[in-house]
Amino acid sequence: MESTILIVFVLYSLVILLISHITSRKSNNSTFFTGNKKSPWFVVAYGMIGASLSGVTFMSVPGGVYSGQFTYFGIVLGYIIGYAVIAFLLLPLYYKLNLTSIYSFLEIRFGKASEKTGAFLFIVSRLIGSAIRMYLVVFVLYEFVFKNWGIPFYIPALFFILFILIYTFNGGIKTVVWTDTLQTTFLLLAAIMTVLYILNNLDISFCQLMKISTENGYTKLFETDWTNSKFFVKQILSGAFITIAMTGLDQDMMQKNLTCKTLKDAQKNVLTSSFIFVIVNLLFMCLGASLIYYAQETNFILPTNEDGVVINDKIFPSIAFSINTITSVIFMIGLIAAGYSSADGTLTALTTTFCFDFLHFDKNNELYENQKTKYRKIIHIVFALLYVLIIIIFRPFHNESLIDKIFEIAGYTYGPLLGLFSFGLFIKNRVPNDKFVPYIAIISPIISYLLNRYSKDLFFGYQFGFEILIVNGLLTFISLLLISKKITKQ
Repeated sequence: MESTILIVFVLYSLVILLISHITSRKSNNSTFFTGNKKSPWFVVAYGMIGASLSGVTFMSVPGGVYSGQFTYFGIVLGYIIGYAVIAFLLLPLYYKLNLTSIYSFLEIRFGKASEKTGAFLFIVSRLIGSAIRMYLVVFVLYEFVFKNWGIPFYIPALFFILFILIYTFNGGIKTVVWTDTLQTTFLLLAAIMTVLYILNNLDISFCQLMKISTENGYTKLFETDWTNSKFFVKQILSGAFITIAMTGLDQDMMQKNLTCKTLKDAQKNVLTSSFIFVIVNLLFMCLGASLIYYAQETNFILPTNEDGVVINDKIFPSIAFSINTITSVIFMIGLIAAGYSSADGTLTALTTTFCFDFLHFDKNNELYENQKTKYRKIIHIVFALLYVLIIIIFRPFHNESLIDKIFEIAGYTYGPLLGLFSFGLFIKNRVPNDKFVPYIAIISPIISYLLNRYSKDLFFGYQFGFEILIVNGLLTFISLLLISKKITKQ
């Protein structure tokens, strides 16, 4: 089986390289950073599905049904609200200012320290979050393939990042837009084919599966206990703000949108993506229900940790690899597609952010085009190496659902971005003292962490969930208000 999976992996990678070769011909820095502003909106919309889902969603959402039922759907509903805000509030701003890096807005509105603070927060957030997503892909490949051959964990980690570096090295965001369409296709096909295979294997219909899952309590959509971290109101609000912060204020996701020809195209892309995203997430939750039912019917022992607690992230791969070679290959194709789609855009966006917000490619007239290309390639390589380092360091800490871990990290790193952009957009007549902004971006997450840790004692048993992002953003907003002064009209 290992050999079959490796062959499929190599063939899939060769297809990616072919697309990269085609899209990177006659490429330049404009191609790398903006895709020459020629991306068809429907291609971006479709590709964004794969980029948004990632390997974590591919495994954690189906696995999360075991302990959280369908309550993740509350967050998905919030996504629709968040995408609407992006389409009608943020995208018009980005297109009006003709931004390549969205954090240039912070310099225009507040100053250089704010711009660098926003860019740094993004770099930290994406480096950690995307590396964790990529780690999951490497982890599964290692556990089910390379470990049996005695290959060290760092070898597949190094290979994956090196490969992504190679195929994004010249074409950049233009290559990413087109490879994401392929990855989205295979990611969705993997989920659909797995569900169909299980239904056929157990000789039941999809409607029968959902009826049984409902009777067993696995399709519960909304948690009504207000003290629970998955309370549906919190989930919907969290989903909205997670989308605004992790998509609308995220260079990786916005860079793809900004490759569209016009604002109208970019808006169509975002709104289309939001509705497709709801359907896709429902598909993955149904996949989770089918996996649990299969385990019950076949007496499959779900994977557990040392304390006997079921490891959600291992449910999908464990069952897929236990059935036969076909399901194993289907799973691996989907996971590899998800891993590539979440990491390639991030690596490109990190390079873009550093080039524009720290080296100021758009304003530095002393740099010739060939010098910019040289610096861009060096920075691209450095971020790839940091990727590998984080993946290797994170391995000992993988002991829970990674989608929860990613959202937890995002609550602390994207919160200040939420506060900064909100202040810049809505408080027109005041400006904060730029030199103090970096300190606020550090203090607000620390206070948020302490509130989260002691929330049960402080708030009558209330537990923060993903909405800690909102708290963090609000603390940043209030702090900026306190250190701001009124703009005097000249």
